[in-house]
Amino acid sequence: MEERIEPGIGMVKVSDEVVGIIAGLATMEVEGISGMSGGIADGFAKLLTGSQLTKGVKIEVGEKEVAIDAYVIVTYGVNIPEVAWKVQENVKQAVEKMTGLMVAEVNVFIQGVCVKNQEDEGVNKEVS
Repeated sequence: MEERIEPGIGMVKVSDEVVGIIAGLATMEVEGISGMSGGIADGFAKLLTGSQLTKGVKIEVGEKEVAIDAYVIVTYGVNIPEVAWKVQENVKQAVEKMTGLMVAEVNVFIQGVCVKNQEDEGVNKEVS
């Protein structure tokens, strides 16, 4: 947990969960990301959405810096290294701007690929 002390004013604490939420939301903003992954079960990545986003993010917070692991599912056809780099940049900027913590590293783990069914545009299929 981050603590910043301001003389005569008090302190501000940012919980690990808040850092995880920021990182998850920043990840989902990147084009080419279909969702966060909560891990792989039975050979398939589990797609997370909404309030579950923090399950796709692992946070290690020190006193002044943070390391972030993001477990993601990408959209079929994207340039994976480019999308991963954009995730790293977006997460770093968002966490540093909102918390004041320095981001030491953002590691991106591709857990699966989401393929849209062309016959039914509302259906997505995950392939791991």
